[in-house]
Amino acid sequence: MSDRSSTRNSRDDGREEDDDLEKAEAEMMPLVVEEVSGAAAVPATTGPVPDAPRLRQLLIWTTINLLATVGIVFVNKNIFDDPSFRQAQSAFAAFHFFVSAGVLWIASSARVGMFQRRRAPIREMIPLAVAMCLNVILPNVSLAFSSVTFYQIARILLTPVVALVNYVFYRSAIPRPAAYALAPICLGVAIVSYYDSRPVADAKIKTTSSVGVVFALVGVMASAVYTVWIGVYHKKLKMSSMQLLLNQAPISCVLLLYVIPFSDRFPNWGQAPLSRWMLILLSGLFASLINLSQFFIIAQAGPVSSTVVGQLKTCCIVALGWITSGRTVGDRSILGVLMAIGGIMTYSVIMLKKKA
Repeated sequence: MSDRSSTRNSRDDGREEDDDLEKAEAEMMPLVVEEVSGAAAVPATTGPVPDAPRLRQLLIWTTINLLATVGIVFVNKNIFDDPSFRQAQSAFAAFHFFVSAGVLWIASSARVGMFQRRRAPIREMIPLAVAMCLNVILPNVSLAFSSVTFYQIARILLTPVVALVNYVFYRSAIPRPAAYALAPICLGVAIVSYYDSRPVADAKIKTTSSVGVVFALVGVMASAVYTVWIGVYHKKLKMSSMQLLLNQAPISCVLLLYVIPFSDRFPNWGQAPLSRWMLILLSGLFASLINLSQFFIIAQAGPVSSTVVGQLKTCCIVALGWITSGRTVGDRSILGVLMAIGGIMTYSVIMLKKKA
């Protein structure tokens, strides 16, 4: 009898761990970049059915989240196209961490009251803060040396990598049909990587360098570790994503202050045009709007709504990236794009059915 009960308890603990990890992947806040994985996972619990005023509020914040997520990718790409700013990645990330910490501090104040502040030991938060720095800087370096289309498609790889990490370290398995759906994602990213990094005769067509491919893959690995650790810290500290982020952001900012003198090359401040500085401020504004809107979406939207929003953001960024890249519909890399997006959509539907 005791063996049966212990087996049942272990299964319940496993399910609870799965939910925590999936919730962490869904709630991971995109500080400098977009929705990292499109629809890699969905919130573990369904949100309440909104009434008319709440529905309007949800639609407003969803629209803000969509526009800010798409906007920040293209704004950051424009900033990184300047070689002088491309070499100041740590400073750029520190700026975003500072802005995000300030916004979250205001949001958690007694007057605003979006969430309650909770403090965690600094020593305990340092590993997560380091992972957070890598989760932001490495993908941004990839964006600097990649086309927007490849950058966003490569981020879809986060889903199979997180699934692999969960299985290897936590023995958390996904349904077999969902595992099959991950194969076209990996193949699609490989196809896009191959064709997008090939040299082209037309200088107007935007391509991806080998540096961009390498940093994209390393960035996905770092994001996967960060995603899984967020789930662990959720369970360990009993904190929400906002509370965790408020603890992480200031520590990450301070840590980068020690890195900046060794890693960054600052531009000539006098020669930088005013428009470039305006783009940097706009990028910080977009990051703040993403964090705030994500709070409302997670609180009020169910898993289907969150998944649809994630898919829509991925499709918008990929489509706009393709249009601005100068490539035609007949380009062979479009096959990889369709395979990757089709795979992530199939995976999302299967996981939603599992949660139903």
